[in-house]
Amino acid sequence: MTPKKVGILTAGGLAPCLSSAVGGLIERYTEIAPEVEIICYRGGYKGLLQGDSIKVTPEIRANAAILHRHGGSPIGNSRVKLTNVKDCVKRGLVKEGENPQKVAADQLVKDGVDVLHTIGGDDTNTAAADLAKFLHENGYELHVIGLPKTIDNDVFPIRQSLGAWTAAEEGAKFFRNVVAEHNSNPRMLIVHEVMGRNCGWLTAATAKYYRENVLGDRGFLPEIGLAKSNLDVHAIFIPEMEIDFAAEAKRLKAIMDEVDCVNIFVSEGAGVSSIVKELEAAGKTVERDAFGHIKLDTINPGQYFAKEFAKKLDAEKTMVQKSGYFSRAAPANVDDLRLIKSCTDLAVQCAFEGKSGVIGHDEDQNCVLRAIEFERIAGGKPFDIDQPWFGDLLAAIGQAKGTKVEVEH
Repeated sequence: MTPKKVGILTAGGLAPCLSSAVGGLIERYTEIAPEVEIICYRGGYKGLLQGDSIKVTPEIRANAAILHRHGGSPIGNSRVKLTNVKDCVKRGLVKEGENPQKVAADQLVKDGVDVLHTIGGDDTNTAAADLAKFLHENGYELHVIGLPKTIDNDVFPIRQSLGAWTAAEEGAKFFRNVVAEHNSNPRMLIVHEVMGRNCGWLTAATAKYYRENVLGDRGFLPEIGLAKSNLDVHAIFIPEMEIDFAAEAKRLKAIMDEVDCVNIFVSEGAGVSSIVKELEAAGKTVERDAFGHIKLDTINPGQYFAKEFAKKLDAEKTMVQKSGYFSRAAPANVDDLRLIKSCTDLAVQCAFEGKSGVIGHDEDQNCVLRAIEFERIAGGKPFDIDQPWFGDLLAAIGQAKGTKVEVEH
């Protein structure tokens, strides 16, 4: 098939791939079929529901390469779940009594879109698949080709989601400045909270990148107090690995006594179930978003860990710093740019072949890059703590590997 009109939207949280993916799709269509019309919906599904879109003009096409240099999403994001009718009505996106799916489908028909590219996580892409199914049942064929965006790298069955490598690198760079606070006060405890729901992979990958590429890039001078031991990572806590608080407190107390500081990397989702139970037992309400996910910024897991360990380590001062907003809004790095290029090229190819699916390296099919069937896409893929590189990382910082934990997603 030859598509006549293509729609593009980005949705969910930011990741260091959105701008580049939009640019890559525009570039590829312009290279092989400049006659294909392209529109971009502003603010993700919000723009689709409201019929708010940007027409990709010749000027935009000629300068699309600029998008590879930027983070964020030039066309805007929103967290809208089309099947959450109550939330859509509350936001004023549809009227009382309207079906958001039908409103979105009608808009696509009105706009004449026959290929929709969705750049987002599992919720974004499966929502688009539901739209295509709805339209098919009503006699309109829409091909949906998704690109997997998540800094957590947690989409089944995709080996590597777009933006995750960059998020790890940027989180490491963020911590390079934060860790300089280690001697701003005696017995300093620094907690680096890595943003993401059960983001074991991102937390571990950030720590790995920091130790291998950032920690020693400026050199050390221990004779005057600039020692590697003060700037290193001393502990990594992730949801997928059980935390022995008593053993870790004892180990970290010895480090604090020796080097006068402790630096912890903790996943934003680590220990959430325990925190939620504690809050609910106290009669407090835990806020959730339109997708039913716990709003992590309202329960502050990093502060919880800081409070627990500060007492056990006799810390005089505690600092909790979150790298998420810094890292997720960065432009894509070289590794991600290569991945984005291969995925956007295949996405356009699939548009001409009439295929739908989410583009990614399929772990169930020898990691071949292909359009993966929507029914096989799911979020919440846990980080495999048995990977050798993670075991090596823990051994290097002197931390025992805990047993694997089944996490709630």
